[in-house]
Amino acid sequence: MIERTPELMDERLNHAPCGYISLTHEGTIADVNQTFLDKMKYTRADLLDKHMESLMSTANKLIFHSYFFPFINLNGHVDELFLSLKDASGQSVPYLLSGKIFQNDSLELTDCILLPMGKRIEYEQELRSAKKQIEQAYWEKDQALAKLEQIHREIEQKQAELIQMNTILVELSTTDKLTGLKNRRYFQEKLEEQIALFHKTLQPFSLCILDIDHFKKVNDTYGHQTGDQVLEQLARILKAHARSEDIAARYGGEEFVLILPGTDGPESRSIAEHLRQIVAESSWITGSLTVSVGIATYTAEETDATILKKADQALYTSKLNGRNRVTHIVEIPE
Repeated sequence: MIERTPELMDERLNHAPCGYISLTHEGTIADVNQTFLDKMKYTRADLLDKHMESLMSTANKLIFHSYFFPFINLNGHVDELFLSLKDASGQSVPYLLSGKIFQNDSLELTDCILLPMGKRIEYEQELRSAKKQIEQAYWEKDQALAKLEQIHREIEQKQAELIQMNTILVELSTTDKLTGLKNRRYFQEKLEEQIALFHKTLQPFSLCILDIDHFKKVNDTYGHQTGDQVLEQLARILKAHARSEDIAARYGGEEFVLILPGTDGPESRSIAEHLRQIVAESSWITGSLTVSVGIATYTAEETDATILKKADQALYTSKLNGRNRVTHIVEIPE
């Protein structure tokens, strides 16, 4: 553990107009300024000696591993790395991270400045520029050419993977193009946030999966264009009748999901039943249409995977029992 002295964090740096984190060579947090703590609603004890990756989602951990550590160990610094860090409530906060290695005879730390997010394309351009500089540096270091060429190949592969990932992230939006609802990626992020909020406040929430009954028959009978119109109309119904705090998304194909914050089992079933009735009573281009619904309410023993699995199991039961019905997982005998 790093011995902390006043020299590591003076008063001006502690209240600087940007976040500051000091990392050990292994990536654990050696020190952090008050500006970052206030922004992210942590205490100093929450973060000290924790690994930096404890603040990141899986995707950001991959970026941190594949770019930050190799680059800073090779060059001694990193400029404008885009990351999203989780605050104390589990919300994602975007940052641009710039870091530099500080080293003396007895100490090696990586000092990181955290600034508000810049344009993603600027980060990609900086990455390409850094790659050219590294390549030029390799050619200038003739005595270590063989070893550096091997490092170059490894880093270039990681950079290519990171650029590809970054391009995908830039192109992806949070909205499903066909229906105008939020997409699966956005739903997954919000589900993780609801789970984090639950473990902090014990506020309940429920998850519904809605599936259009006999949707394959719609496509086979009327064509995929009509099928798309059906999906669009169902999305409009969900938008119009979901509560303002609910999160509606297209999960894939003819499946839709609803996160119902602050909602226990009986209330979630009432909401789902209301939506099912609206769908069944609406006018459709196909003449009639129904949905089946499965529900699960989050408990302390759940994970994002298990609550999805339970809601899907409840949906399957609704289908098995004749469709056009709502089933909560607690209704299924063990």
